[in-house]
Amino acid sequence: MFAEKIDTLVHGLLVSDAYCLGAHWVYDEKQLREAKINWDGLNAPLAIWHKGKVAGDFTHYGDQLLWFYQFLKDKTSFDADAYQDFWFEKMQHYTGYIDGATRVSLENIKNAKNPSGASSTDLSITARIVPLLQVSNTPQEFYENVYKFIRITHNSELALACGDFFAKLLVLVLEGNEIYASIQKLLHVSSPEIQKMVQNGLESKEADTFITIREFGPACDIKEGLSGVIHLLCKYDNLQTMLQENAKAGGDSSARGMNATMIFLAKYSLDALPKKWQALNAGI
Repeated sequence: MFAEKIDTLVHGLLVSDAYCLGAHWVYDEKQLREAKINWDGLNAPLAIWHKGKVAGDFTHYGDQLLWFYQFLKDKTSFDADAYQDFWFEKMQHYTGYIDGATRVSLENIKNAKNPSGASSTDLSITARIVPLLQVSNTPQEFYENVYKFIRITHNSELALACGDFFAKLLVLVLEGNEIYASIQKLLHVSSPEIQKMVQNGLESKEADTFITIREFGPACDIKEGLSGVIHLLCKYDNLQTMLQENAKAGGDSSARGMNATMIFLAKYSLDALPKKWQALNAGI
């Protein structure tokens, strides 16, 4: 489903993640404003959690997206158990950051807990759903695959509801609908909690991005990040500018940026991104 767009979407998501690496998980406003970051290029990380990473690398979000993309590349259906085994084995040798959802999920897998996912409500997981388009023949199959995928590491009602929202938004935009109109269409069929966060994002369209994201909350949780993603999608029609302003707000800029990029590129192309941003160390 939408096979012609998958490679572009995944590449764009990885570029977004690599671009955000420099200021990712920097929360202090003074440090963000004074950081020696080249906002026009890729940067090595300031945060200690990404020790060993260099400019052009991914955060742990990008690393796991790339694994998932590579795992599904030659598949015609999604076997959640097979991917869980694959992911578990990859994590045994991973030297990047191990976040809370990953740590708990790994322990659950060791203990044969099913579903294995932590009760995490981190926003990052929803930005890794694109490869599932490769193994989904219909929108409904895609939504079901997204549900199965998210439960492997983020088994919470909020994460599943957020995943469903982004999966449906992605399909609507890939079908040719405008981004703003698609968000509005989904607003009234989402859970009350998702509705509130989306509405907050819609109402912030004209506001300053740095201030808005800081007020919503710049951290990893869906309750903070989802409104920020909607703000970015409604405010900007240029991908480069959107990613720059998002990154300057700090915090979990990668989760926000990847989710916004996923929807943006469902409608537009990568042409707005400088070639030097696309010089990824993974060579993809």
